[in-house]
Amino acid sequence: MASQEQVKTTVYTPDSSLANPFVMVKAMLVDLWAGRELAWRLTVRDISAQYRRSFLGILWALILPLANTAVWLYLNTTGIVVLQETDIPFPVYVFAGTMLWAIFMDAINAPMGQTSSAIGMLTKLNFPREALLLSGVYKTLFNASIKIALLLIILPFFKVNPGWGLALFPLGVLSLILVGTAIGLFITPVGMLYSDVGRALPLVMQFLMYVTPVVFAMPESGLIAKLFAINPLTPLILTARNWLTGGSPDFLLSFLVVNAVAVVLLLASWIGYRLSLPILIERMSS
Repeated sequence: MASQEQVKTTVYTPDSSLANPFVMVKAMLVDLWAGRELAWRLTVRDISAQYRRSFLGILWALILPLANTAVWLYLNTTGIVVLQETDIPFPVYVFAGTMLWAIFMDAINAPMGQTSSAIGMLTKLNFPREALLLSGVYKTLFNASIKIALLLIILPFFKVNPGWGLALFPLGVLSLILVGTAIGLFITPVGMLYSDVGRALPLVMQFLMYVTPVVFAMPESGLIAKLFAINPLTPLILTARNWLTGGSPDFLLSFLVVNAVAVVLLLASWIGYRLSLPILIERMSS
């Protein structure tokens, strides 16, 4: 009689996981590494499906930021909205800001979007759950690369020379993806249970954009200036854009602090996601 292979069964429960947090973190990293190939296949599948029946294809990754830029340029040119002077040409300021904001929003939406779309897989197949999170990061990086390529193309037309800062610009983009992923992962468990979170998120982020130097320059005084100053996204957007356009990274210390906090938030959110996923699967499948 042929010997039967023993199939390892892993039971995920909050009690067993929290009993030894170091073992849990190690298991998380092991699953992340084990899920890298599946994450890549999911990414290729999702990107292909996203643009398969689209005439404009990957250009849709650019259309929304381009439309936002066009609107703000029109409002500023016609005097409907009077904006402060910027150190670089205003079209570049707005276009770079909206592109960076779009990358940040992609990172926030990725964890919940990938998990929601994989409920069927989660209830039927046993695979490293971290593959879903990693595939979301891959998709965000893919869309970000398209936006960055367009940014680099338009800079010479406005005589903007990035200089040495261009070498550091990828760090600015990765920081936006890091912070966005941490926030997205943090709200995913609640968002999976209550659709109100997904509906309220665009409203909250739209307000947040207005108190972040995406299209508006940093005000010098008043309540809005204080809101800009305490906004943790301010140093991320300003530093990334300054590196891209040859400006001075005046908020570098704040940039580093925000990223350090984001790493802690990412780890805590990842643990929360892993602990809550069995409960989410049970409720979503019932």
